[in-house]
Amino acid sequence: MRTPAEHRQGIALMVGTTLCWATAGVLVRNMEVTDGWKIAFWRSFFMSAFLLAVLSVQHGHRLPRRVHAMGWPGVVSGLLFAGMMISFILALSLTTVANTLVVGSISPFVAALCGRLFLGEKVAPRTWFAMIAAIGGIVMMFFDALTGGGWAGNLIALCIPLGFGANVVILRKHRTAIDMMPSVLLAGIFSMLIALPFALPLSVSAGDLVLLSVMGIVQLGVGLLLMMVAVRYLASAEIGLLSILEIVFGTLSVWVLIGERPSQAALIGSGVVMAALAVNQIAGLRQPRPTS
Repeated sequence: MRTPAEHRQGIALMVGTTLCWATAGVLVRNMEVTDGWKIAFWRSFFMSAFLLAVLSVQHGHRLPRRVHAMGWPGVVSGLLFAGMMISFILALSLTTVANTLVVGSISPFVAALCGRLFLGEKVAPRTWFAMIAAIGGIVMMFFDALTGGGWAGNLIALCIPLGFGANVVILRKHRTAIDMMPSVLLAGIFSMLIALPFALPLSVSAGDLVLLSVMGIVQLGVGLLLMMVAVRYLASAEIGLLSILEIVFGTLSVWVLIGERPSQAALIGSGVVMAALAVNQIAGLRQPRPTS
């Protein structure tokens, strides 16, 4: 049973997580390099190096065994995570930060839909209504992108929730309890290998290398570590609700600091998606928990 202090700590950790994640847009927009493949490679490189150091301290010589213990579902999970990581960066290079974050945020709905289609899992009526509303918001953003540019980035961003949904199906299908950290380490390595042929030559300016290291270590690595601690103190619905802050922080930061203002249609569509996410998660918090 969590105490009020632990609950407050969990909330603070998740806010810190979203603040870390939300720095991606500002960091990318301040780089000289505009090649999404180069950004994806170097971000994955620094994240992998950081996580390898953390896991080596945590597990020592047992780390290879922990990675091996994940089996092939862990490898597939890592590949799907890698695809999501690359898609995020490529989408950022082709559309606005707000569009990338909002399209990626529908991951819980896609996971619920995939669970229904492939695993026969029930979906609550509130989630069906939220999904329909979110789809409406996404469609509005796509129509806006057709006239203002960025539709290709929106399409690439859709790979994020699709990869997330496929990941959830694989893990639940095989009832595999995969250690998240080694799986993400594999994702970083896979992402580097996938991006490498497209990122050559790898040369970037010293200033960009600093920003890329911040992306890999702080934006991804530290953000992930904070979330791993936060899940000990928060319910899944609370984590989902607080994760919406990434969209708010990410959109506002590039708007205020970079001047990247979403169009009116994109703002309305984003608002519809965020409202659908928030209402669904709040309703989940109000659901009575089963007693054992």
